[in-house]
Amino acid sequence: MEEESLVQKVSDGTWDEHWHHPGGKLIELGPSSLTDVELLSILIAHGIKGTPAEKIEEDILLRFGSYQGLANQPLEKFLKIKGMGDVKIIRLAAALEFAKRWVDMAINELKYDRELRKEVLGD
Repeated sequence: MEEESLVQKVSDGTWDEHWHHPGGKLIELGPSSLTDVELLSILIAHGIKGTPAEKIEEDILLRFGSYQGLANQPLEKFLKIKGMGDVKIIRLAAALEFAKRWVDMAINELKYDRELRKEVLGD
């Protein structure tokens, strides 16, 4: 028996979007195709009874305004969001720290690599 694909290409070349989780969309169309809420839902993984994961992610983004807004929050603030427990907060904090370190590394490379700076920034 053939496994059902998470998405199907339809006759006009567009995608019939019927993902059950944003991870399927990420696999089929790539990470840049995901919205901010979909990216967060992969980290959060699942909701709680009566509150789907997407609602939790929307609440997070509404509360903090953006990734930049939530990046510098104390972890205790996330406990005030319905559906956010220790495991979800740890996942989110780890992802934000990973992103911060990657950005810091990229900035340092640009700072000290004249050729890279010229290529990227046109300096």
